[in-house]
Amino acid sequence: MEDKRSALLVIDVQVGPMWGTYKKDETFVVIQTMISKAEQENVPIFYIQFEGPENDLLERGSQFWQFAPGITPRKEDIVIHKRGADSFFQTELQEELHQHNITHLFVVGVRTEYCIDTTCRAALSLGFDVTLIADGHTTVDECIPAEQIIYHHNNVLSRVSTPERRIMVQSSNEVEFD
Repeated sequence: MEDKRSALLVIDVQVGPMWGTYKKDETFVVIQTMISKAEQENVPIFYIQFEGPENDLLERGSQFWQFAPGITPRKEDIVIHKRGADSFFQTELQEELHQHNITHLFVVGVRTEYCIDTTCRAALSLGFDVTLIADGHTTVDECIPAEQIIYHHNNVLSRVSTPERRIMVQSSNEVEFD
C-alpha cells in the first residue's frame, strides 16, 4: 500500500484577488479553519502567492500582492510565488511537494475558474490526489455569476480523473487529512 501524506494548498489568498469575491467573508472563515486544522494536525501548508508584472496591481511588494489580513504563513510553511494560473508552472511547487513526500493535496483559495481549476487539473496530471474544498474557494462575477461558476467547477472537477487519481470535492466539515 502506498504511503500517503497530505498537504494544504492555499492559493492566492491575497488582498487584490480577494477583493469583490462572492461570499468573501464566509469563504475566508473556511480557509482560516482549514489552515488551523492543518496546523493542529501537523499537515504541511503551502501558500501560493500570485505575482504580477512590474507596475501591475499585484506587483511583488504592492499592498494588493500581500496576503489578506488574517493569513500569516509560519516559518515552517512554504510560500511559492507564481506568475500564471497554474501553481506548478515555472515554480518549485512540484519539487517541494516531492521533497515532503506529499501525495494528496487539499485545495482552498481564490479565483475558482482560473487558479483553482488550473492547479487542480495540473496536480492530477502530475500524479497527486486532489481534494477541492467545495466551500473553500471563491471568485467574482464574470460572464456568469460567481455562485454559478463555483457550483459548475465543484460539479465538473468532481468528475475529473486519471486511471490512478481523481479530484474529490468535499465540504470543509467533511475533510479528514490522511
